Amino acid sequence: MAKTVLVVEDSPTIMEIECSILQLAGFETLCAVDGIEGIQKAHGEKPDLILLDIKLPDMDGYQVCRLLKSEPDTESIPIIMATASETEKKDEFWGLEVGADAYLIKPFEPEELISEVKKLMKIEDVKEAID
Repeated sequence: MAKTVLVVEDSPTIMEIECSILQLAGFETLCAVDGIEGIQKAHGEKPDLILLDIKLPDMDGYQVCRLLKSEPDTESIPIIMATASETEKKDEFWGLEVGADAYLIKPFEPEELISEVKKLMKIEDVKEAID
């Protein structure tokens, strides 16, 4: 059974690109266009991983990540935060501080995204095997 990635991204073009990359790598994708929809889908669909944009129209990715990591049924879902290249190093720090498992700067290479997703999913598989 294919692993599922929830992509939370407000730009339709970027979402389409990210979903296409993930689908070509064999992942199923779910889409959310803002933080509230992302939180709802995370709770309802229980994806294996979340690719979360920082700049969203209703609430920022930091808030979404903090909420998801504070709730028992979503706290173990790995989150990759992604944002535009003009961000500063402190943005990466804050992403990791609120619970993100990884951080990518856009534009990223398809291989970089796939590698990060696979790495985090392997870590989760090991955690589940230990528990």
